[in-house]
This record gives sequence, structure tokens and C-alpha cells, in this order.
Amino acid sequence: MAFSDWPKQWRAFALFFFAYYGYIGILSPYVSLFFAGKGIPAAQIGVLMSLTQGMRIFGPNLWGWIADRSQKRVFVLRMTALAAVASFAGMLYGQTFMEFFVVMLLVNAFASALAPVAEAHMLTEMRGDLTHYGKLRLWGSVGFIVSVLVVGSLLDWKGVHLMPWAALALLALAFFSSCRMQEAAQVQIVHKVGSARSLLKRREVLAFFSSTFLMIAAHSALYVFYSLYLAQLGYSKTVIGLMWSLGVVAEIVFFYYQAPIFRKFGIRKLMIACLLLAAVRFFMIGFGAQSLALLLIAQVLHAATFGVHHSASIASLQRWFHGPLQARGQALFISVSYGLGGTFGGLFFSIVWDKFGPQAVYSSAALMAIGGAIAAQCCYRWQTTSEERI
Repeated sequence: MAFSDWPKQWRAFALFFFAYYGYIGILSPYVSLFFAGKGIPAAQIGVLMSLTQGMRIFGPNLWGWIADRSQKRVFVLRMTALAAVASFAGMLYGQTFMEFFVVMLLVNAFASALAPVAEAHMLTEMRGDLTHYGKLRLWGSVGFIVSVLVVGSLLDWKGVHLMPWAALALLALAFFSSCRMQEAAQVQIVHKVGSARSLLKRREVLAFFSSTFLMIAAHSALYVFYSLYLAQLGYSKTVIGLMWSLGVVAEIVFFYYQAPIFRKFGIRKLMIACLLLAAVRFFMIGFGAQSLALLLIAQVLHAATFGVHHSASIASLQRWFHGPLQARGQALFISVSYGLGGTFGGLFFSIVWDKFGPQAVYSSAALMAIGGAIAAQCCYRWQTTSEERI
């Protein structure tokens, strides 16, 4: 089905993901440079950057609870997107650390709602059929890579002071796309869903979240230290940028072909495989990054370690968090994996990097991924046992 033939709601989702992850593609690599250009010391920049991860721990759960409780997910999405736009406008006028601290605190408090609430609404519209999930979600990857490359070139040409304007434009586009969405029809739930608290007491659910925690914590070795490691090995900024781009292109290709891949292999096999491939990838980076060929292979594996893992996680969540718990399930996934896992990984690997060096960082990341595979295997085994008892 061509993009022009998609339902209006689908086009709105695609535009939203393009805009939101495009915004992330500007903020992640360039906001620290913007702060440095304002004369903010490195230690204070670290504090400002930590607010993004910190708010991912608490924010998604609050907004997910509000969205599920009210069953007005589009309304919550619009209001938080609009509030994020208004808050980020303060970036245009900030000059001091405290001013930027307030801006980053507010922006991330509201922006932390956008991805989980939007995904929850999209999954509700899909009624459990994830056939088209990948082709919608890939627009987020497209937005990210377009922002990194296009805005990066713009900032090199005109200066990093334009960063807030570019980010603000994409946040505004995310708000605009949310205004094109419609609330899902209220569906009478005829089966017992349970509460989020009762689900979190089940061992298979705890094992699942333990696995995602370890996987995203392991990926902090990439998000925090990959560019620094390659620079130490003598790779140019151009090559480093191309490596990041290759990883995103690989995930886009996977998302496009996701449906037939999942039909052929199934969620369980793909989840275990992507966790084990993550271990292979981290060992390759840690001990083979001097070889450009090995580095290229490791980056292509991003299709598995991010793309497959993300889609398999979303599909797994549908077994427990659906209907009136949809947004809370997505929120918990973001909070536990990217919030707690990402924060823990960044802090842990910072210590390992200082004391033992890059190879120890990537070896530790590989071991975390293996731990995640063991937890995932326990999750699916216990889940089968629970279903047999019903």
C-alpha cells in the first residue's frame, strides 16, 4: 500500500514519528554544543543532559496513567506536545545554567509523554494487528537520520545558535500531527485485563522488564562512548557520522520488512536472537573496531539490536498491557528500559571507562546483553507455563 493510500490516521502517525524522532536527532548530538556555545561548563552540561534520562523514569508513567485513566490519549498527546513547544521556546532566550535547567526540566517533563502515548494510541487503533507497525515506526528512524545529517550541515554552515529553532520547528510539527489524530472509539472490554500492579507481580513480566533493562543499559556503551572510542582510534568525524547513519539505515530496512520476518520466525526466537547478536556486536566493537570491515558489520547489526528488539518488545507487551492498560504498558517500557536502564548504563560505563578502558566497557555491555537473553528466555518459558495453567 502506497503512502498516499494510507488512512489519514496512519499518515498522522507517520508524520508524528518523523517529527518527534527528528527532534531527538537534533537534541541528542547538538544541544550540548549549544550549551557550550553559551559558556556553560562541562559539568553543568552533564547535569542538563541528565534531565532527559531522569524524566524518562517518572514522566511516562504519570502521563501513561492519565491517558489510560481518561481514555483520552489524543487529548493528552496534544496537550503535552503543546506544552513541550511552549517550554522549549525558553531555549531561545536562556543564558544561564539555571535558566536552561528550568527549560530542560519542563521540556522533558512534557516530552516524556509523547512517544509512549502516541505508540499506545497507534497500537489501540491496530487492534492487536502489528502487520503495519514497522512501516509506520520506520518514519521515526527516517526523521532521526534526516535531522542528524541535514541539521548538522546547517549548523556547520550557519552556526549552532540555530539549533533551538530547528528543534522547536519539529516539536511544533509533532503537535500539528497530533491534531490530525482522532480518539479511538471506546471499546467494551469483555475479558479481564487486571491491573498494572498485579501484572508487575508476575514473574514472566518481571523477567521481561529485567531483559529490556539490561539491553538498553548495554546500549549506553554505544550512545555515550561510541563516538569517543572511534575518535580515539583515529577515525574522522565524517567516518563516525557515517557509522551512525549506517546503523539507522539498517533499522529502517528492518522496519520495512518487519511483518514477514516476524511471521516467519516468531517473537520468541527473534527476541533471543537479537539479544545474543547484541553481545556479538559489542564484542566486535570492543576488540575489532580497528578493522573498518568489522565495524561496518557491527553497525549493520543495529537492525537487530535496536529494530528487532524494539518491535519484539512492543509485541511482547501486548500479551499483558492492552486495552485500558495500553499507555501504562508503553510508559513502563520507556521508564524501565530507557529511563532506569539508560541511566544505570551511563553511570556504570563511565566508571568502567575511567578505570579499565574501552574494551572493558564493551565486554561488560556484551555480558549485559547475554544476561538479557537469559532473562528473556525465562520470561517466555514462564509465560508458557502460566498459560498452561489457565
